Order: sequence, then structure tokens, then C-alpha cells
Amino acid sequence: MFDSGELRLVLLKLISEQPRHGYDLIRAIEELTGGRYAPSPGVVYPTLTMLEEMDFVEQAPGEGARKPYQITDAGRAHLDENHEEAEELIRRLNALSPSHSEGGSPIWRAMRNLGVAIRHRVQHGEITDETKFELAALIDELAQKIERLK
Repeated sequence: MFDSGELRLVLLKLISEQPRHGYDLIRAIEELTGGRYAPSPGVVYPTLTMLEEMDFVEQAPGEGARKPYQITDAGRAHLDENHEEAEELIRRLNALSPSHSEGGSPIWRAMRNLGVAIRHRVQHGEITDETKFELAALIDELAQKIERLK
């Protein structure tokens, strides 16, 4: 999807918007593409290490095991120098989104948000069997309500 320089710019652009940790960055890119692309942790985390070694990002104060990264002055200067390329890369990611080709339907956006939330909760959260059944019941209830809509 990207060469290493492009991924560095995308991550730097996203971190400039708010401090983020690796998983947040993967999820943000997945959301930009409407679920059509998510970089692997094996690509994102080494790129974050490289950005830190280049003094473009630093670890921000955080809670728990995950430490978010924040942009440094050197990172902001680099991003400013490469502003047009960074914006073009974000546009390229947005162009992958089904909502881009489907007129930005709010229904497609909402469906993608639901899918991302479910995947995040199931794949990356500590989830009990009881929570799984509760989640399935909520989805079933929503499906029934949608079927009754006029």
C-alpha cells in the first residue's frame, strides 16, 4: 500500500492530530479506508520506532501498558515540509472507502463504524462468554428493529 516514507508521513499526520499508540494508528487507517485496508502491526510498530529515532515523535504520558506517541517540533517541521504529500496520502486512503464510491451514505458509514467497534471489542478486548452473548443479542435486536422499519 505504501512505501516506508509514505507510511511514516501518514503516521506522523495522524499523530499530529492527537497523541496515539500503535493500535490507534492501525484503527485510524482502517477507518479512513472504510475497513478495506489496515496496516499490520509488524509494519506500524517498527515505523513508530523509526519516527522516534528520527526525533519526529516521542512517547506521551499515558496510562497502562500502551504509551501514546506525540509529535515533536522536528516532526511538525518535517510534516509542514511534506504537507502536500501527506494530504495526498490521506486522500488516497479515503478514496479506498466504500462510502467514497457510494456517495458517502450515512448508512454505510454507520455499518462500518459498527463493524470496527465489534472487531475491536472481540479481537482486542478482554471479552467474556457472557459479553459475547450480550453483543450477539444486541445485534439480533437491531436486525429485528431494522426489519420492522417502514
